[in-house]
Amino acid sequence: MKNVTFYLSILTLPLLFSCNQVEKKNKKVIDSLSKVVSKECFTAIDEKDTAHLSINNLASGNVNGNLLIKYIDKGKNEGTIEGAYKGDTLFVDFTFKIGTVNKTIYKNPLAFLKKDGKLILGVGRIETSVGRSYFVKGMPIRFDKGRFNFLPTDCKD
Repeated sequence: MKNVTFYLSILTLPLLFSCNQVEKKNKKVIDSLSKVVSKECFTAIDEKDTAHLSINNLASGNVNGNLLIKYIDKGKNEGTIEGAYKGDTLFVDFTFKIGTVNKTIYKNPLAFLKKDGKLILGVGRIETSVGRSYFVKGMPIRFDKGRFNFLPTDCKD
């Protein structure tokens, strides 16, 4: 019986080693795809309201970053964005908190049209299903109705 246990343990060593190697390769691939290739920053002003957007362009083709919208009468919405470009339109999920007292975390889709180096925030119909918000398929996103037109600015690290 001791011999059987010994031989089984010897046979499992290569299996454990190979699983560890696959895990290391997967981590390297994920790390290389999440590498920041470039960074862009934008600012928008609408009357007394302002917004600041920083975008990290990743090697994978996706983006992530931060968005801060300061409403003069409502406080601020501050959070992170994650998404990707589809043609000239950047689609992201904005995960944010409203103000400093509210602990609730919200997640909404946003769309930005990239035109002449600017990003124009679009307005579209949003639905929520199974706790996930998204733009309604077949309904247009209007970029001429948005409040914020983001102009490129220098990034402050």
